[in-house]
Amino acid sequence: MNMYDIITKKKHGGELAADELSYIIDGYVAGEVPDYQVAALLMAICLRGMTIAETTALTKIMAASGDHVDLSAIAGHKIDKHSTGGVGDKTTFIVSPIVAACGCKAPKMSGRGLGHTGGTIDKLESIPGFRTNLSQDEFITVVKECGLSLIAQTGTLARADKLLYALRDVTATVDSIPLIASSIMSKKLASGADAVLLDVKVGRGAFMKTLEEARELAETMVAIGKTANFPTAALLTNMDAPLGNAVGNSLEVAEAVSVLRGAGPDDLRTVSLALAAGMLQLAGQGAFEECHARAENAIRSGAAFEALLRMTAAQGGDTAVLHDTANFPQARMQRTITADADGYLTRLDAEAVGRTAVLLGAGRMTKDSTINHAAGIILHKKYRDAITAGAPLATLYAESEEQIAAGAERFRAAFEIGAAAPAPMKLIYGAVDAEGWHER
Repeated sequence: MNMYDIITKKKHGGELAADELSYIIDGYVAGEVPDYQVAALLMAICLRGMTIAETTALTKIMAASGDHVDLSAIAGHKIDKHSTGGVGDKTTFIVSPIVAACGCKAPKMSGRGLGHTGGTIDKLESIPGFRTNLSQDEFITVVKECGLSLIAQTGTLARADKLLYALRDVTATVDSIPLIASSIMSKKLASGADAVLLDVKVGRGAFMKTLEEARELAETMVAIGKTANFPTAALLTNMDAPLGNAVGNSLEVAEAVSVLRGAGPDDLRTVSLALAAGMLQLAGQGAFEECHARAENAIRSGAAFEALLRMTAAQGGDTAVLHDTANFPQARMQRTITADADGYLTRLDAEAVGRTAVLLGAGRMTKDSTINHAAGIILHKKYRDAITAGAPLATLYAESEEQIAAGAERFRAAFEIGAAAPAPMKLIYGAVDAEGWHER
């Protein structure tokens, strides 16, 4: 067996066997297969694709290339969640406490912000004292005691995926659906949960720009889960516009708290309840509608907010900022952007808003950039809202006047005001499970 023959086989559209994929991945991780040959294979995969059998085999091999989290000491259903990334997406802070309040366990390893999309770990670290780097024993203890724990993903989980992603990033092979699916699912298989619900974002602020692409990705990941005997389902949710009104780390945590306390923006509440219901359904707590009612009751009773407080305290976080979000450290500078015409907000581009937040200091310009947890944006108007000239559209928060100026200039390209109200925007397109596609 050699790489030249394997590359040639895939170049001509052949299906790679599991032992061939093991030869590639194990050899690459061990430093025995050079990156230029792996890069050639990645491009062949991009052009020729992979079958579900190939993609599942690749996923399992990558999952086995690093540590496996053993959660067997935790009783009950352990349900994971993964989002493909968006702007203003703080649903984990709402969904995980809801699931815990409903009697399931929600252990989750998350990542940091990437490009214009925010990261759960950066948001968690805006809570003073919150520890995201727990040992596996500490992680398990917190889940046992609180029903949930949110921590940073370890660098030793699915080691092959980390190496392959770095190579894909510089060889224009990131956008291959089999490679995206195997990357996500390898980490989920290694994370030790019993099942996973995927939130596949669709639109301008998401990686998958069209419903067709997003549905193909969701169906591929669900098929991998089915083949690997790992229950998997997906919701396809809208990311043309930011989710909620807050974009930025502590601002988003504060908004998530508002939803858990029975308030918050309707779009964020709607998507969060649907995700929570999907997770509870995977845990066997009934049909979707029944699980949705359970999730609503967990908010109404205050049990979900109490679950967030318990986890925060257990991981060293200052719960005072959750009891009163005005206690979060505040940005030094702010500026309100106003409308220059009457009409309706016909476009609020999620990616442009996310890139504005990065310029303000809420995200990273480079991998070594320092996050300003207080920086970000509060949107005062959303898509389809009526607008009057001079009305506030958004308030920008940053540390310096230079950041505010750069952010204000960028934000001007994020929205359009038109004379007529645009068509309504669908928040949830549908779901994919082991039985197939279900439009919502």
